[in-house]
Amino acid sequence: MSMEITAPMPGKIAGITVSVGNQVKEEDEVIIMDAMKMEISVYAPGAGTVKEIKVKVGDSVNEGQVLAILE
Repeated sequence: MSMEITAPMPGKIAGITVSVGNQVKEEDEVIIMDAMKMEISVYAPGAGTVKEIKVKVGDSVNEGQVLAILE
């Protein structure tokens, strides 16, 4: 079953801390966003394998936009 990791708010992608194929546990940091002049960590909603990363560093994203997919 796939899980989507979505942006909690509008912002810019500042860093990606995983690669496709990495195993993650629930609450592992996956992406770092710059939003509201702060760095916001985006965490895995559950354990799984990173199947796809849909953004790259520097991308502007909207709230709710899919950033990555776990399987």
